[in-house]
Amino acid sequence: FQDSGLRFHYVAAGERGKPLMLLLHGFPEFWYSWRHQLREFKSEYRVVALDLRGYGETDAPSHKENYKLDCLITDIKDILESLGYNKCVLVGHDWGGMIAWLVAICFPEMVTKLIVVNFPHPSVFTEYILRHPSQLIKSAYYFFFQMPWFPEFMFTVNDFKVLKSLFTSQATGIGRKGCRLTAEDIEAYLYVFSQPGALTGPINHYRNIFSCLPLQHHEVTMPTLLLWGERDAFMEVEMAEMTRIYVKNHFRLTILSEASHWLQQDQPDIVNKLIWTFLKEEPTRRRE
Repeated sequence: FQDSGLRFHYVAAGERGKPLMLLLHGFPEFWYSWRHQLREFKSEYRVVALDLRGYGETDAPSHKENYKLDCLITDIKDILESLGYNKCVLVGHDWGGMIAWLVAICFPEMVTKLIVVNFPHPSVFTEYILRHPSQLIKSAYYFFFQMPWFPEFMFTVNDFKVLKSLFTSQATGIGRKGCRLTAEDIEAYLYVFSQPGALTGPINHYRNIFSCLPLQHHEVTMPTLLLWGERDAFMEVEMAEMTRIYVKNHFRLTILSEASHWLQQDQPDIVNKLIWTFLKEEPTRRRE
């Protein structure tokens, strides 16, 4: 890109010229976490799943400062323009959800509809975490990630045991009724994150989190869908309902009781159906 000079890797499905649906993955993931949605929505959209800055085959600048939230938000604006679009349906999961909320707040004209999976409005997150020690404990990894080099090392120990167990363990993994990750899926994740230096960029995203919260602007003005797996080991479900107050337009929240944090991989059929319903709706603006 002109400004950042970074090369971004993405995977696209659907014809150019159809409306754009842009997919932003979470941690520790990459474009692949959207494989079910790429297939599903290509009939009516140009679906683009990005590797965020520092992830996968996208360039990974080495300095921590290069991962500030404003850089990540500007990346999305640049990507939209370089794909030849001025607006999109924006979809984000986990940390990609945080970026999606911020893009919707900072560049509202670029987002026709916002869909977030398992991440509350950033202001809800910061306020809630300060009042609820239980959420603070669940988000302890944010603090752990502030340390240099050691978090990266922890992920690699014992043949990437931590990474595997995030997706597969009883406590944090995909729910009992979910689509289990196949051996090939796990292999894809391990391949990406076992490349030299592959964990530093992703963890650097978190090393800047305290630089820009709390936000100056909060309001989200486009129709918004929030999908939430209730068995999320990292995010308390109470934050989902509280997000409503910041959306000054049609807001739809669906909480799936048996689903995990990895919702769009865990329950792809239900998630895809809920997204279609939301996309086809002609929402009436909410009266204040």
